[in-house]
Amino acid sequence: MVLYWRLLKESFGFAISALRNNKLRTALSLLGVTIGIFSIIAVLAAVDSLDKKIKDDLSSLDKNTIYLTSIPFGPSSVEQWKYEQFPKVNYEEYQYLKAQVAHADHFSFQMIAFNREPVKHEGRTASDVNVVPVTDEFVDIQRLELREGRFFNESESNSGLPVAVLGYEVAHALFDDYDPIGKTIRLYGQRFNVIGTLKKKGGGGFDDGGDDQSAFIPVNFVRRLYGDNTQAMLPVIIIKPEKGTDMDALKANIAQKLRTKRGVKTDEIDNFFINVLSGLTDFIDNIVGQMNVIGWIISGFSLLVGGFGIANIMFVSVKERTNLIGIQKSLGAKNKFILFQFLFEAIILSVIGGAIGLLLVWTTSLILTHALDFNFVLSFGNILLGTSLAVIIGLISGILPAISASQLDPVEAIRTGM
Repeated sequence: MVLYWRLLKESFGFAISALRNNKLRTALSLLGVTIGIFSIIAVLAAVDSLDKKIKDDLSSLDKNTIYLTSIPFGPSSVEQWKYEQFPKVNYEEYQYLKAQVAHADHFSFQMIAFNREPVKHEGRTASDVNVVPVTDEFVDIQRLELREGRFFNESESNSGLPVAVLGYEVAHALFDDYDPIGKTIRLYGQRFNVIGTLKKKGGGGFDDGGDDQSAFIPVNFVRRLYGDNTQAMLPVIIIKPEKGTDMDALKANIAQKLRTKRGVKTDEIDNFFINVLSGLTDFIDNIVGQMNVIGWIISGFSLLVGGFGIANIMFVSVKERTNLIGIQKSLGAKNKFILFQFLFEAIILSVIGGAIGLLLVWTTSLILTHALDFNFVLSFGNILLGTSLAVIIGLISGILPAISASQLDPVEAIRTGM
């Protein structure tokens, strides 16, 4: 054990000496490993951070939540040109299903706005606000947490009163730390009375800027203002099932009720989509997996170049130290000792390159987290993966130079090195 510790210490000394004596050559050789480790770990860290953010955004929702609309939330067997001709769900169908479908805790009707709007109060403006026109039960489905005031009730929702609940960032932009309840804002050129604000949730992610940057208003106000067929919004019926509900039976019941309502014939396909949130998360997981694979493929070329760079510097190192190898073997050093000496040196050089790559990822993640208000996470698992990759690259790249060094004839080695 002491012998191997001395061997490791001596190899580390040779590696540091190689770095000092051949700075440019070593730097160019390690550049490939550094870039390769940086690319792979940066991609994995970014994808993991995005995946974590999306899952956190969806964590407040029941994974069985159903989104009934005219477009799919993932891959579909129905051609795009066909479902683009499907009729949009409407408020009347929402009321019909709410009355007819059992085993559902909450129903809500939402019009998803494609455009962002400015919200004004006196001389102040909150730009790019995500306006969310919904019915009153949306607060229970989305599990919105109120900071001040309240959400609009069923009566206000049905009558489409001009009331609004503001996300944290919107309220802060318009009122700073002052109480906004009872104040008037302007949206869509109309006056709204602020009746509530939400607690701070955190930076935007999957939910289109986040609840912090949203303003919630009764959907019937928007319907009265723009009608039901505006191209600027996509209507959605949201259904939260009761706990323990048979999802297949519930979806079949919803489909049967809506087909009957729309007069869809038996031999015709559904002209709507029943999107379940769990299916969306599976689709997201699939996309995340594909992004990881693409990242591995692209970064793999950098690792390949880095491996060749390490192998090159090790072959040069063997040639430069041929005389020393001959002296070591003539003094009794075994082939195994020489083999491990160069193998450890290759691994140490590769780990140094990998450590620089990991340091760059860590630094970049700190800068981006601060600049974008998005939490980039460099996990311990990714650090361990980067270190392991560096060791493997060093092992593979150094094995041939190490074998060639261990098999040198001592007499020939001393004569060649003189």
